[in-house]
Amino acid sequence: MSKLEPRPRKRPLHPLPKGLVELYGLLAVLFVLVPEWMAGGALLSFSANRKGSDLPAASAVWSRLPELRLASLGVGELRQLARRLRIPGYAVLGRERLTERLIRRLKQRKALW
Repeated sequence: MSKLEPRPRKRPLHPLPKGLVELYGLLAVLFVLVPEWMAGGALLSFSANRKGSDLPAASAVWSRLPELRLASLGVGELRQLARRLRIPGYAVLGRERLTERLIRRLKQRKALW
């Protein structure tokens, strides 16, 4: 913009009326905060009526199914297990293929680690 061109005039901003701003605030409280408070209270009442631990105990199925146990292991742990079970080529296998071979070997041996 050169010095000879007139600058565009800035348009004055008209603030929202105070009553409209207060109405928006009230609507925000009614539609957002009140349902959150209700949901929080409901969740607290559900947990208060429940007995026992928040986490389920490890079931007998977990110890019997090798699929569940292998799913909880990391890739490094899977490879260590494959090494102990003498699975050839375990180091280059991806997680899914390694898990398949481990399951097959564990079912052949019928032994869990």
